[in-house]
Amino acid sequence: MFDIDGTLTETFQVDEECFVEALQAVFGFAAVNTDWSSYQHTSDSGIIHELFHVRRGRAPERSELAAFQAQFLSLLSAAEFASPQAFRAVAGAEGIVQRLANGSGHAVALATGGWKISACFKLSKAGLKLESLPAAFADDALAREEIMQISLKRASVRCGRDTFDTITYVGDGVWDLRAANNLGFRFIGVGCGESARKLRSAGASFVFPEYLDTNAFASALEELFLKPVRRCTSREKVVSSRRCKT
Repeated sequence: MFDIDGTLTETFQVDEECFVEALQAVFGFAAVNTDWSSYQHTSDSGIIHELFHVRRGRAPERSELAAFQAQFLSLLSAAEFASPQAFRAVAGAEGIVQRLANGSGHAVALATGGWKISACFKLSKAGLKLESLPAAFADDALAREEIMQISLKRASVRCGRDTFDTITYVGDGVWDLRAANNLGFRFIGVGCGESARKLRSAGASFVFPEYLDTNAFASALEELFLKPVRRCTSREKVVSSRRCKT
């Protein structure tokens, strides 16, 4: 199960910039705290819900969320036109996903804290043709753990099974690792420099800068398969916690 921003696409920074700009343009929310880990549910939907409760004392209406998504997508589109390189795929991302998806021993799914419309836009501009994969987004839930469980359920339906021998989440942030731990999922980190250091300090056994060494990534999955972790199913209760949007 893969995250998207910072994991499959190099879009974390441009996503944040456009997200903050859209909050100002659509809702007039200025001086937004971009320490996403400080929000209760740091998905796109979770951030907006929290900001609305704090600043307006109510939840956002569907029409307001739709207006935000339209503006957010417009800003992303303009950013991509100006700087296509900001939407590139993480090196080797398509290759590793296709290798796993086409193999007989794995099922592949996506779980992201971003909106479906913006996530699909970023994947498309990165040249990643992954629209056929089971996936869950910020449209589906506020909490990362619940989004991951929904993705798991959709993968289960696709594969015609209720359980998997192991579930591994691939993400780029400490918040991703925490969400995986909360659900009993195994975890592989993606990042370099300070990001990689934080993941390892938080307990990540494997952290890759990209996916060019597909054999090493496959070996990590195999080693995690042998690591004792409780068995997870698509019907388990979701435990919510704080985590970032990517």
